Amino acid sequence: MDAVTLSELRKPRAYPAVSVLMPTHRSVPDNRQDPIRLRNLLAEVRRRLHDDDRVAHDAADHVLRGLESAAEEIDLRHASDGLVLFAAPDGEHHAFTIDQPVDERVVVDTGFATRDLVAAYTRTPRYWLLSLSDQRTRLWDGRGEELTERTGGGFPVVPEPLDEAGSGRQARRAAQGGDGERQRRQMRDAVAALDRVLARDRRPLIVAGVIRHQAFFDEVAGPHITVAGRVDGSFEGAAASVLAEAARPALAAYEDLREVGVLAELEAARSIQRYAGGLCEVTPLVEEGRGEHLVVERGYYAPAVKARGELVPVDGMPGVLKGADVVDDAVDDVIETVLEYGGEVTFVSDGFLVDHGRIALVTRY
Repeated sequence: MDAVTLSELRKPRAYPAVSVLMPTHRSVPDNRQDPIRLRNLLAEVRRRLHDDDRVAHDAADHVLRGLESAAEEIDLRHASDGLVLFAAPDGEHHAFTIDQPVDERVVVDTGFATRDLVAAYTRTPRYWLLSLSDQRTRLWDGRGEELTERTGGGFPVVPEPLDEAGSGRQARRAAQGGDGERQRRQMRDAVAALDRVLARDRRPLIVAGVIRHQAFFDEVAGPHITVAGRVDGSFEGAAASVLAEAARPALAAYEDLREVGVLAELEAARSIQRYAGGLCEVTPLVEEGRGEHLVVERGYYAPAVKARGELVPVDGMPGVLKGADVVDDAVDDVIETVLEYGGEVTFVSDGFLVDHGRIALVTRY
């Protein structure tokens, strides 16, 4: 899932757009119950659509078939912490696993219930890692502690094959370091593919490779691609765990600089009265559509109770309170509202916003 996909999922759909959310288990024996719970939820969807006078029989069938198709895309034997299924009357369907628990529920509405997806996406650190070498240039998708190779869309990039007639001569030139133009062509292909990826899902970019390959990359990439960090060395054939560990110091340095920049931005906003700090100050401004840049500590969750029209945060994790006036996690509500109004959300380390009430906002006016 990328930012563009998430934005598309949050758009309105024709009724009934159905969302099925279910906590799942990573290991046996707990995960044996997951298929049964999923069947029960799909049965609940069938019952609710059948009992809903607004839903035509054909529309209900399309939605149910969509949910069944989405469910078949997920192997519950290797699940994460949460399962999210979407289906709409036009046959559209989606399936996602996320690394955080969700409340079990079925939602029938004019749009998909994307809150848990938004929370999982925005709270998980993401980056791209580009691994350069003579043999192939690979792109890796970094999400939290996980790193997986991205294939397709031009990756991996391999050099043009040597033609038979000139293979001996070209091999000798390559051995003598004279095959620079061939490497430049390979790098231009890599940069073109990278541009397409960044246009859809812009993240910090880490570049790994020997200095010679990084020089070719800089020469071709130009100033429009910003490199967040570099890892020197040869990583041809390196496993994901090796690359992830090698990239860790560069990512940490990038995060330190980024957080310093965020603090400077907040102080500048405070000086021109475009700042709010703390959940109670931030929430009403966000609901008015005034949130330009929201900054949140990554581990900040806040159940809250609505009392006399005001939001009162309470101690504890989401799910500890129940009731009509309870907001399961007011922080996630604020995040989703900022995104709905086209604002930016940045997460920082826990404790970084101790002087700002753990959440701060730069307003548009």
